[in-house]
Amino acid sequence: MKARLIATILLFLLSLPANAFSARNGMTVLGRDGTDFTVAFDSVPRETDYLCAAGDFLIAALGLPSKTRFYRASPPPRKQGQGISFTTDPARKVKMGLFTSFGNGAQDGGISAGAATGSYCEFLMWLPFE
Repeated sequence: MKARLIATILLFLLSLPANAFSARNGMTVLGRDGTDFTVAFDSVPRETDYLCAAGDFLIAALGLPSKTRFYRASPPPRKQGQGISFTTDPARKVKMGLFTSFGNGAQDGGISAGAATGSYCEFLMWLPFE
């Protein structure tokens, strides 16, 4: 049973693209280049889940400081089954987006990676089983 679980996990990890990152909330982030990346669609995400995954990607996968700002790069609304693209390049941001309604990005339309993870990632407490 344990070997089957390990094999399933390994197959899942091998099926991800080489540039894919699994964020702490389980969403997949696909890096495209030095400034742009996409949080892939997930079946039941809230908009804030995309922010959590994007911030986690910048900090955990790329090793960028938590003060790194990012912006929405794909214009809303997104089509069903479509992820959201983000950028760290303010020149590539879209004019209207996800962040302005949350207040964190009111000044420039962006949000810091630290604010995204601190505000929108749910922290699960794992207790050991006895």
